[in-house]
Amino acid sequence: QVQLVESGGGLVQAGGSLRLSCAASGRFFNSYAMGWLRQAPGKEREFVAAIRGSGGSTNCADFVKGRFTISRDNAKNTVYLQMSSLKPEDTAVYYCAASWTRATMPLNTLRYDYWGQGTQVTVSS
Repeated sequence: QVQLVESGGGLVQAGGSLRLSCAASGRFFNSYAMGWLRQAPGKEREFVAAIRGSGGSTNCADFVKGRFTISRDNAKNTVYLQMSSLKPEDTAVYYCAASWTRATMPLNTLRYDYWGQGTQVTVSS
């Protein structure tokens, strides 16, 4: 029903910035809350940020607050993750995901129905 393709990952020095993009295809994009999650080798996948379908509400994990910003452009069926002040511990595969959920569900507790393939972000020291 929904296909997600991430892009924008790469290698960056500590303190630098990257913008990840997630292009979605399928119906009712603006009805899905969208999230970014990441997974480092040997670690569990963890929540990074999420945004409501309308784009009117967002939430970020504590470890990225003040550094990362999630946004979306529903006209382009795209969600973004702007990352700044990157740290080596931010190194991970970043996944875009879509959640068909109730409006009352807290954004940091969403369960996701569709996943992208991931894009690698590597932050060097």
